[in-house]
Amino acid sequence: MRRLEPGLKAGRLDAAQYAKNFSDLHPRLGDHEALVASDRCYFCHDAPCMTACPTSIDIPLFIRQISTGNPLGSAKTIFDQNILGGMCARVCPTETLCEEACVRNTAEERPVEIGRLQRYATDIAIEQNRQFYTPAAPTGQTVAVVGAGPAGLACAHRLAMNGHQVTIFDTREKAGGLNEYGIAAYKTTGDFAQTEVDYILSIGRIDVLAGQMLGRDFTLHELQAKFDAVFLGIGLGNVNMLNTEGSHVNGVVDAVEFISNLREAKDKADVPVGRNVVVIGGGMTAIDAAVQAKLLGAENVTICYRRGKEHMNASDFEQDLATSKGVVIRHWLQPKHLDHHGGHVSSIRLEYTHVDNGIMKGTGHVMEIATDQVLVAIGQKLDGTGIESLKLDGNKIAVDAEGRTSIAGVWAGGDCAAGGQDLTVSAVAMGRDAAESINRSLAALSAGASAVA
Repeated sequence: MRRLEPGLKAGRLDAAQYAKNFSDLHPRLGDHEALVASDRCYFCHDAPCMTACPTSIDIPLFIRQISTGNPLGSAKTIFDQNILGGMCARVCPTETLCEEACVRNTAEERPVEIGRLQRYATDIAIEQNRQFYTPAAPTGQTVAVVGAGPAGLACAHRLAMNGHQVTIFDTREKAGGLNEYGIAAYKTTGDFAQTEVDYILSIGRIDVLAGQMLGRDFTLHELQAKFDAVFLGIGLGNVNMLNTEGSHVNGVVDAVEFISNLREAKDKADVPVGRNVVVIGGGMTAIDAAVQAKLLGAENVTICYRRGKEHMNASDFEQDLATSKGVVIRHWLQPKHLDHHGGHVSSIRLEYTHVDNGIMKGTGHVMEIATDQVLVAIGQKLDGTGIESLKLDGNKIAVDAEGRTSIAGVWAGGDCAAGGQDLTVSAVAMGRDAAESINRSLAALSAGASAVA
C-alpha cells in the first residue's frame, strides 16, 4: 500500500482511483431492473410511503406506471408534486422517509427501491427534455424570488405555471443552491444539478439574476415596491464556528466550504486533503465531508461527535456508509484545544462527555488525535442581512402554515423558515406550497382590482 505524505496535499491518487471513488453511489436502474423493482410494489390502498413523502408524490401510481412501461407518465406523476424529483431521488434520505414506511421493509425483506425508481423515470424525462407543463395565460403580475435553491426553484416553477412573471435573485454564479454547492459529489455525479435547473427554467417566464445579494445589492423594501409579491428562499447562509482555543490556525476548514470546493473542482486531483483528517459534527454535512476526505486519499478520517450514536442527525444508513469507506466515528467527544506546528494544525485534544440529569457535560478526561486537517460541521444558521424587519421564530424566519411572514406580501420557505427540515425535499414542498398561497393572494388582489374598476 502506498504511504501518504503528511500535511495537506492534492493529487494523492491516480486518475482511475478518483474516477472509481467518486462514481455514482446509486447508479440508475436499467429498463429490466426497473421493471423487476417496480413489480415488488404492493400498490397499497393506504400508501404509507406517500404519507411519508414531504411532497406527497403518488408513489404507488408512479411505480405502477413504470411497471406498465410508461416512464414518462411516471415522471409526470412525480413532477406534479415535486419538480426537483430528479435531485430528490438522488439525495433524499429515503431510508428514513418513504422506504422506511414501505410495508415490505421488515426483518425478512428490503423495501421497494422507491428512490432509484424515481430516478429512473425522472432521468428519462429530463434527458428527453420532455416538458409536461405549459404556463397559464399571463396574469401581468410579478413575483421576486430570493434564492435559487430547491425552495426558490420550486416556488418559481409553480408561479410560472400559474402565469406569473418571476425574477430569481441569487448570490452565487450558478442557480441550484445546496443542490449545486452542498451535495456530496458521489451522490450527484456529473453536472446533473445544472441540468435539472435548466429543465426547470425551460418552462419560461423565469429570469435569474446571479451575483445579487439581499441587503447588499437590493433591499426587501425595494422588492416590495417593484414586485407584487416576494418569496424568500435564502437558506442558511452562515455556519457555526468552532469556538475552541487554537481553532483559527491553518488546516481548520468549514466542512460546507470543503464540500463546495470539491463540487466545483474540475478535477478532483486539484483538491488538497490531509493525511489524518478529523471531522467535528454528527449530521449529514459531517458524513459527506468525512467520506469525501477518505475518497480523496486521506489515510485516517475520524468523525468526533459530542453525543451518542442515537443522537446523530445523520441517518443509520449514512453512518454505515461512512464506516464502510473506512471512516471511524467516535462518540461522546468534544473539542477542547487545537495544537499547531508552524501555524498549521498538528493535533486536536478532545474531552470525553456524558449526560448528567439531562445535561451534557465534560468529564475532565482528555484524549488527543494527531491531525493535519480539521473539518468543522457543527451546523448552519440564518444570515439576517436584509431581513431585519421580519419576525423570527427562534433562529429562523417565522411563517404561518402557508409560508406567509410577518410582513404582508412576503413569503418564505425552505431551510431559512421555521419548520424547514434541512432537506431538499422539504424545501421543495415549502416552496411549492408558498407559490400556491401567493397565487391565491394575487388572484384575490386581481379580482378586487377588477371589481373596483
